[in-house]
Amino acid sequence: MDPFQHMHEWKNNLDQFFGGDFWDDFEHIVKPPIPAVNIYELDNEIIVYVNLPGIKDRKQVKVFIHDTVLELKGNLFPVKQSGKMIKQEILQGEFSRQIDLPFPVREDRITATLKQGLMTIQLHRLVDAKKKKHSIDIEEFED
Repeated sequence: MDPFQHMHEWKNNLDQFFGGDFWDDFEHIVKPPIPAVNIYELDNEIIVYVNLPGIKDRKQVKVFIHDTVLELKGNLFPVKQSGKMIKQEILQGEFSRQIDLPFPVREDRITATLKQGLMTIQLHRLVDAKKKKHSIDIEEFED
């Protein structure tokens, strides 16, 4: 039997024993606050969309690049409401996310924009100098 099938059965048994909301109390531990992303690879660029609900100021998020790793850091501020919380699904708190990119990118050609809680990051492929075809001038010597 598939190990994931065992885990699924185990979870179902605990849900039946403790009630359907047993795992809700542990969800914030199991699911750290990391923003969802969509990543698209084009021929010579990568487009990354980052869902950052509630982020209105670009200073709330930091974006770093190192080799083929894109790193996002920031803080998703909690929703404040009086009363007893019944269910919590909105991501909140500090986050740090590293995204492996399929190829090295040019550090001088990265753009990031933030509009209505959606960050768009455009990264351009780094053309390896070793793979470029260079023309070599040939000098002519007279005998």
